[in-house]
Amino acid sequence: MTASVTTASSTAATVAPSAAASSAGTRVLLICAAVSAPLWAAVSLIQAATRAGFDLTRHPLSQLSTGSLGWLQITNFLVAGLLTVIGAAGLRRVVRSKWAPRLVRINGLGMMAAGVFVMDPADGFPAGTPAGIPASLSWHSYGHFASGTIAFAALIAACYVLGREFSRDGDRGRAIVSRITGTATLVGNLWAMTGGKAGSLTLALGVIPSMLWISALAARHLRRR
Repeated sequence: MTASVTTASSTAATVAPSAAASSAGTRVLLICAAVSAPLWAAVSLIQAATRAGFDLTRHPLSQLSTGSLGWLQITNFLVAGLLTVIGAAGLRRVVRSKWAPRLVRINGLGMMAAGVFVMDPADGFPAGTPAGIPASLSWHSYGHFASGTIAFAALIAACYVLGREFSRDGDRGRAIVSRITGTATLVGNLWAMTGGKAGSLTLALGVIPSMLWISALAARHLRRR
C-alpha cells in the first residue's frame, strides 16, 4: 500500500508541473499571436502619418521599407511576421481547425519574406523620387509582390476557415466577422492589383482588420485560459 501511494504521489508530482508548463507555454505563444497585428499596424500607420512625402492613397504601406528610414518597416515586417509564425503554434493548441493555424503560419512567413524583399522607390516616395511607376522593377520588388500575394491569400483563407469553424460551433457573430474581414482583404487586394483609385488605402483598410481579427481571437483564447 505504501509503495502504491508513493508511486501515485510521484506520478502526480510529475504530471502537475508538466501540465502547468504546457499551459504557460501556450499562453506565451498566444501572446505572440495577440500582439503581432497591433504592433505591425501601429508602427506602419505612425510612419504613414509622419514620414515626409508618404501618401497612403498613393503609396502602399510596404513602400515604407524604402528610404533612409526604411529599416523601421523592414524590422516591423520581420518582427511581426515572426510573432505571427510563433503565435500560429499557440492557435494550433486551442482551435479544432488544422488548417487555420497553418494558414496563419504561412501568412507570417509571407510577412517576413516581404520584409526581406523590399519594393522599389516609386511615385514620389521616398521624398525626391520621380513621380510615377518605374519603367522596370528590380528582382527584389517582384519578390515582394510574390511574398505579399502569398501572405494575403493565406490570411484570406484563414479568415474563411475560421468562419466555417465558428458556424459549426453555432457562433454566428464571429462567423460573420471572420467572413467579412476575409472578404475585405480579398476585395482590397484585387482593387489595388487592378489599379483602382486609392488602391493602397483600400488595401490597408482590407488587410489590417483581418490581421487584427486573428490577433483578437488569440487574445480571446488567452483570456479564457
